[in-house]
Amino acid sequence: MARLSDRAAGAVGSLGEYLAEQRRHAQLSLRQLSDLAGVSNPYLSQIERGLRKPSADVLQQLAKALRISAETLYVRAGILDPDENQEGKQPSGVVDAVLLDPALNERQKRVLLDVYASFVRENTPPADD
Repeated sequence: MARLSDRAAGAVGSLGEYLAEQRRHAQLSLRQLSDLAGVSNPYLSQIERGLRKPSADVLQQLAKALRISAETLYVRAGILDPDENQEGKQPSGVVDAVLLDPALNERQKRVLLDVYASFVRENTPPADD
């Protein structure tokens, strides 16, 4: 059986397709996004068409301009491993389900994951030092 991250990668398409989808969702033209992100219009076009692989810095600029999670772009670009969170632990099925849900936008995903993380922290017994 394929790992969830493998299925997710196949389901979401390429980084360029995802960026173009997010740009359209934000109702921005290619030129508007390039101005907001400080990335040249031709370079952004090449990223969206899959001809260029942007650096982490460029992805950060694009995420900020689109008001989406830079981490999401890093995972889609292959910079971060989607199977590990910041603490190096395996994420729960809840996290995967939220991240893969096409009915939610990035802001809604962040809010849901923040609430979920707060509940997990609240229910985790304190570590004995």
